Amino acid sequence: MSPLVGSGANPLRDPADRRLPRIAGPSGLVIFGVTGDLSRKKLMPAVYDLANRGLLPPGFSLVGFARREWENEDFAAEVHDAVKAHARTPFREEVWQQLIQGMRFVQGTFDDDDAFERLRATIEELDKAQGTGGNFAFYLSVPPRSFPVVIQQLKKHGLADQSGGSWRRAVIEKPFGHDLKSAEELNKVVHEVFEPDQVFRIDHYLGKETVQNILALRFANTMFEPIWNRSFVDHVQITMAEDIGIGGRAGYYDGIGAARDVIQNHLLQLMALTAMEEPASFGADALAAEKEKVLGAVRLPRDLGASTVRGQYAGGWQGGEKVIGYLEEDGIDAKSKTDTYAAIKLEVDNRRWAGVPFYLRTGKRLGRRVTEIAVVFQRAPHSPFDHTATEELGQNAIVIRVQPDEGITVRFGSKVPGTSMEIRDVSMDFAYGESFTESSPEAYERLILDVLLGDANLFPRTEEVELSWKILDPIEQYWDKHGRPAQYPSGTWGPAEADEMLARDGRSWRRP
Repeated sequence: MSPLVGSGANPLRDPADRRLPRIAGPSGLVIFGVTGDLSRKKLMPAVYDLANRGLLPPGFSLVGFARREWENEDFAAEVHDAVKAHARTPFREEVWQQLIQGMRFVQGTFDDDDAFERLRATIEELDKAQGTGGNFAFYLSVPPRSFPVVIQQLKKHGLADQSGGSWRRAVIEKPFGHDLKSAEELNKVVHEVFEPDQVFRIDHYLGKETVQNILALRFANTMFEPIWNRSFVDHVQITMAEDIGIGGRAGYYDGIGAARDVIQNHLLQLMALTAMEEPASFGADALAAEKEKVLGAVRLPRDLGASTVRGQYAGGWQGGEKVIGYLEEDGIDAKSKTDTYAAIKLEVDNRRWAGVPFYLRTGKRLGRRVTEIAVVFQRAPHSPFDHTATEELGQNAIVIRVQPDEGITVRFGSKVPGTSMEIRDVSMDFAYGESFTESSPEAYERLILDVLLGDANLFPRTEEVELSWKILDPIEQYWDKHGRPAQYPSGTWGPAEADEMLARDGRSWRRP
């Protein structure tokens, strides 16, 4: 019997028993924009991988909604191809045959009332045929401008209504607006239809095992938390670097830029998890409360010109291949001021972190693909060693590698073998792939399962989104009024101005 077939949720299971997996109850998922890249490369493979791991109920249903003139069989073939190309777990025919029983496709546009009536009828049919119990999540894998019309259509046709103990949930992909005002307007539209506990805002970084491990590192160990403060930490660097350009995303990316696309959500969330106090529990409310305290305490430097940098990649060499600059990409205006690189300096104005700068940076066409959090410690207040003995000694650091080489590095000084006293940096490494036999699930696997379970721990709340925009909006407004982005050659680590920003503080960027 396949895992999917045999995976009914046991009402008598002890939720505290870690030997038993969390299995979704009767439910279905509707994906709007099901023909897009996100759905094909991430969402549909994640659904299959959950089924293959035995974490979905026997009658789980998957409904696609798009403009294509497809029948159910065409949709199933599309899912099959996506699974074959992108699934993390091996393809098994028996799992696929069970999953395909609950697949349906609804053709239509977002303003098509008849299409939403067909969607309502499809859900009712699946309730009877598959036993979904009226429990459906609506995944909006659509451009932000389409959020309001889809949400209103769900309301108009009764698809958001919960009755008889069933649930309905809305899953919204980033970006959550493009500034504070638009985020507030979007939140207003969403909450006119769905209650706060029905709304799940996806930040896929929060589904990564290495991000969740920040909480384990800090609060399950006694050796780190006592020094995780201004008395010992010199500064924190949070980096998300990509070695690719914008590809075919000109229509989405131009006018959005690196800061809105990455800093407002991913990096500020990583910062909040790094800087937050210990929560009363790991429930959604307790976690969100501590993250909101951090974001609410963030202070922008007075001189944004000296403490922020934006850049655009120019032509250069990437991985031995000559590449063009951002302004030469198809679909990009030659006068575009959109940032493909952004670096900002922030401080958290509270007792734990007063005076400790947090440097956040992200960019495309950088030296390599890497996401990491580096907590860099102060130098020893007194050194009994000769100056020549410590010439090659840097600052101690704890580096949390989010991707691609998931793990943690602790950097410290050690004596070089020999008769003289020479101290040099060495590292101790923890790597997920070497320490655990279990492979890490994809972020979307964890997040889709959490949506079906109603577990909101890893989803930013309204307040977090709006606080993040309050941090970024003044920076974007400053950039709009002051010149153009600095140019940097592709394949480097960003514009010289970013190095100068840290050099003014007597620091330098890490080269991952």
